[in-house]
Amino acid sequence: MAPSEDQHACVIPGGFTVLSLRFSEDDAHAALHQLCVKEHRVRSESNTNRPLDRTLFVLNVPPYCSQSVITDVFSRFGSIQSVELNEKPGPSESSDAESEYFTAKRRQCFRVAYIVFEDPSSVNAAKRHPLKVPLIVSTADRPVKTGIRKWIQQYSDSLINSSSLQQDVDQFMNDYDRRKQEEAERQKEEAQQQLEDEEGWVKVKRGNRGVKVRPHSETADERTLQKEKKKKERKELQNFYSWQHRNTQKEHIAELRKKFEEDKQRIALLRAQRKFRPY
Repeated sequence: MAPSEDQHACVIPGGFTVLSLRFSEDDAHAALHQLCVKEHRVRSESNTNRPLDRTLFVLNVPPYCSQSVITDVFSRFGSIQSVELNEKPGPSESSDAESEYFTAKRRQCFRVAYIVFEDPSSVNAAKRHPLKVPLIVSTADRPVKTGIRKWIQQYSDSLINSSSLQQDVDQFMNDYDRRKQEEAERQKEEAQQQLEDEEGWVKVKRGNRGVKVRPHSETADERTLQKEKKKKERKELQNFYSWQHRNTQKEHIAELRKKFEEDKQRIALLRAQRKFRPY
């Protein structure tokens, strides 16, 4: 017996199958929302969390459909391993949040979903689902809150337990202090291994792979800078221009005057200390 027209799946160009979505069973006369699904077949993608034979790609997911809602709706086709919601197709949207208390606020918009089933046959079952049989979002067994009840639930979820937050903060700071102490000990060991001896030699030891070894100490680096400075001064032209010659003469006269004053003070001091005074 051939299947009726109502039991046929609706396939559109691009290989997508159109599925109807209804918010609740009571909205029998309300307009249906449409989802576009197809098997995920991006072979160039390096994400191993999306197996090619068990991942269903879903377009036009409405904002009121969370990960739990998508799991409940598509679980009729088989057991679901994971659900991923993104604002646009592509690689996974990695989160930089260090804690569950500080998460980025998601924008209210239509999204795309990657549904990973445990069995590849579940993907084919979803692609064969007829258009005339809508998927129900909110049922008596799994109601989806809307309106003021949804806002109250969101506000309740936003409240943070101060004791659990303090515990996580203490754990984070303890880990940070431990890492800083380990880094300081490692730098101290490297400094001890690279101390100069009396002749200015530095003993460089072979360190761990990936650790940058400092080949010179601060004293050796200072001597190198002094040598470079003297080498640069030797290369400069002396008394080449007339203004350089004038400045050199002024500096020489000033130095002679300074030396003359120092000699006068030294002679006066010697005369004052002389014990034999013939007159």
